[in-house]
Amino acid sequence: MQSMPEYILRLRQLVGGDELLQAPSVAVALRDEAGRVLLARHVDAGRWVLPGGTVEPAESPADAAVREMWEESGLWVRLTRLIGVFGGPEFVVRYRNGHRTSYVATVFEAALIEGSMRPDGDELQELRFVSLSEAGDLPLSAWVPEVLQAVFSGGSQFRQPRWVPPMTA
Repeated sequence: MQSMPEYILRLRQLVGGDELLQAPSVAVALRDEAGRVLLARHVDAGRWVLPGGTVEPAESPADAAVREMWEESGLWVRLTRLIGVFGGPEFVVRYRNGHRTSYVATVFEAALIEGSMRPDGDELQELRFVSLSEAGDLPLSAWVPEVLQAVFSGGSQFRQPRWVPPMTA
């Protein structure tokens, strides 16, 4: 379970708690000199994720990615590549109060500009650079394995669509 972003809390006051909300989000894959990726252990669930969060109204995904990385880790980054846009059942988050939000995540790769790595303590309790095999030994959030595969493959990826138009007789 996670703490709910302020923007989502305001929406919940308008629509109630029963509806599954869809919201844009971002995640950042910061690479170190060895090619490892920075993962963060979330305070609420203890699961490992890429730093990131909700895109605020009228904010670009790129700005949200840089802002979220700074707020959560103390690191200022330069975005270097779009890894992909991800969504689906693995991106549904259930909050402490039972509300659910389905996130569509724009994931960027990044390089460090400057900063001192420190978890914010509110959302993240630990930060660690890991290889793909090291990540496999950690308790990951459901969405992270697919994203890490895309990060470490080096290409821009997306799931092939499964939707097909209804057949007409």
